[in-house]
Amino acid sequence: MAQFDSAAATQARPTLKTIAQETGLAVATVSRALSDAPDIGEATKVRVREAAIKLGYRPNRAGVRLRTGKTNVIALVISAEADVMNNTAKLLYAIADSLRGSSYHLVVMPYFPDQDPLDPIRYLVETGSADGIIFNQTKADDPRVAYLAQHRIPFATHGRSNMGLSHPYFDYDNQAFGILAVKALAARGCRHIYGIVPPQDQMYAQHMIAGMFEAAAACDITVELASGFTSDSSGAHIEGDVATRWGQNPRPDGIVSSSTTGAMSAVAALERWGLCTGVDFQIASKEAIQFLHRFRREILVASEDVDQAGRSLARAVMDAIEGRPAETGQRLQVPQLSDFKTGE
Repeated sequence: MAQFDSAAATQARPTLKTIAQETGLAVATVSRALSDAPDIGEATKVRVREAAIKLGYRPNRAGVRLRTGKTNVIALVISAEADVMNNTAKLLYAIADSLRGSSYHLVVMPYFPDQDPLDPIRYLVETGSADGIIFNQTKADDPRVAYLAQHRIPFATHGRSNMGLSHPYFDYDNQAFGILAVKALAARGCRHIYGIVPPQDQMYAQHMIAGMFEAAAACDITVELASGFTSDSSGAHIEGDVATRWGQNPRPDGIVSSSTTGAMSAVAALERWGLCTGVDFQIASKEAIQFLHRFRREILVASEDVDQAGRSLARAVMDAIEGRPAETGQRLQVPQLSDFKTGE
């Protein structure tokens, strides 16, 4: 039986020196290029990464950690709540794709509805398992932001906070969305808007609600927020509660939804009443994946660019690890009225 020669295998494994010989660069330059150091030009980084891929180079992470104290890991902490139409997969792909070719790899750590969202953050920090952390569903006063800032751990958030702490983030301007959605429905003759909004302890829900009421006051119309469920609730839950509400008077004549599930479930409920989308009621929604116009062409839809969010967050957390100012990693996607389109 053939014997495995561990020494030969180790010698055959490409090293930084192997890449240096391939590219004609110094070993130190290769190392800094693979670490995405800011003083190394982009052309050199690309050249080194291409050589590393060609040679099949993989860093010895245990050695890197002993030598530098770095894990070369970025952790994405996300809620494990089930929502078949959510944008998690698209966000995950965009972050992972942006890290491809860098010195970092991505780990995903879910947490569950009955779990404190701080638990996975605390675990990552206490075990030194990641160089940087990305998380979403931020709150105005978010203990995760305070904890990471206190421990000086680089992080970026999908959504803003309101704590007086400057940190990297990517956010969709939900206040602008709320304003524009209500105005678009008012232009179609709606006088009583029904809002299917996110959980109100989350920052983006507060932004959206503020925008909706601001626009309603300007247009002299009424906004009513759904009670008993949120845009994160199951489709069956939303559908049942919308049907119940439409059995009461006065009925709303317009709907603003912050999620694809909310929009589809509301339409399904009202069409069971025999109502016609775009005729008996109007609806405006945002979506991360182009789908709603395949469902009902009459829905006013604004697209949220989750791919841009993922790529911006990946860049922001790497910049934070490198010590760049938080303000350089802050991005806000602002919707326009022209974004609200039907499929007609």
